[in-house]
Amino acid sequence: MRIGISTASFTGKKLTEDAFEVIHQLEIPCCEVFLASFSEYTKKFAELINERKGDTEIVSIHTLNQQYEPDLFSRMERPRKDSETILSKVARAAKIIGARYYTFHGPAMLRRVPYHFDYERLGTRAEELCSFISKKGGGLELCYENVHWCYFSNPDYITHLKPYAPSLRTCLDVKQALQSGFAPEKYIETMGERLTNVHLCDYNNDKTYLPGKGSYDFERLFGELLTRGYNGDAMIEVYSSDYESFDELKYCHEYLQECLERAKRAGA
Repeated sequence: MRIGISTASFTGKKLTEDAFEVIHQLEIPCCEVFLASFSEYTKKFAELINERKGDTEIVSIHTLNQQYEPDLFSRMERPRKDSETILSKVARAAKIIGARYYTFHGPAMLRRVPYHFDYERLGTRAEELCSFISKKGGGLELCYENVHWCYFSNPDYITHLKPYAPSLRTCLDVKQALQSGFAPEKYIETMGERLTNVHLCDYNNDKTYLPGKGSYDFERLFGELLTRGYNGDAMIEVYSSDYESFDELKYCHEYLQECLERAKRAGA
């Protein structure tokens, strides 16, 4: 397991293509690239990212997904096809920059009413999307992320989807789990062997923090992941308002590395 960082952590401080300057300075080995606008889904922009990344491994790709992801599940053909056109560009970008995973939010829950999910329809559609992006993205895999304001807010949601989407992978977001009112370990349990990516951000009293500045026990998290045989990476994904200087990100990375090493020693 390596500790990487998402370029989303630099939003408002560095443009996506310029974030690699900082990542290289911080000597962080891998990252998730967050594409924040339609112009960043283009072939030209992906080639720029590929040029700028240097020896940083891009593990996954993420987007400002509410621009199109909900319509991927539309019952109407036209919006569904239009959203697939956008998704195909994102998958092509992922192929160019060498990403293996696509971090996915899916539909949002826009109203404060009970939602009754048709898991067969949602799971079948998710499996179709797995095939779609694999073909367009050179083997790119779809990783469904838990998000407190989206369908996948409850850890049991993925349990119901699994029978219909055998190719679907998952991404654990620590702060989103806590915002949903569930322990991240519960999502690890239901995600099981599907888990391929982890987002790291601390949280306490309705506020986000750099890992180590809030109240969450990251050593325990890493211990749980290691015990379950997780062999993927974990990405620092924080808001730019959570820190002032890039040195703080360096200390955050070092802190998480220490947590990971302690977890390894405890399990040895």
